[in-house]
Amino acid sequence: MSLTLRVLAPDQSVFDGTAEEVILPSTTGLIGILPGHISLVTALDIGVMRVRTNGAWNSIALMGGFAEVEADDVTVLVNGAELGDSIDATTAEAELEQAKAKVSQMEGQEPSTEKIKAQQTFNRARARVQATK
Repeated sequence: MSLTLRVLAPDQSVFDGTAEEVILPSTTGLIGILPGHISLVTALDIGVMRVRTNGAWNSIALMGGFAEVEADDVTVLVNGAELGDSIDATTAEAELEQAKAKVSQMEGQEPSTEKIKAQQTFNRARARVQATK
């Protein structure tokens, strides 16, 4: 048995195929999906989705969204996504360091839109780095 997995972003179909197992970064923690999983809808956080196909694990950096599991069909709708294989690890690491520095500069400041944006940029950069590993 296998899962039918679709990962869709507004500008592209990131993944459309079968998988043996999927691990999703939900807003309440990681959720593992195997064939026969109970139906569910969950919000997704910025993070890394792991997909096992043909015994090998692949990573996809997700930028938040929703996932629906119905029978053995998994549909993931996200704000943005990148296959881990397509991310340049060196560039991603540099972007993470820049984002980390920006968040550190804002530490201790009152909450603001700029501070929230800096934290989101950091979270996206961290997900991209994690997806390369």
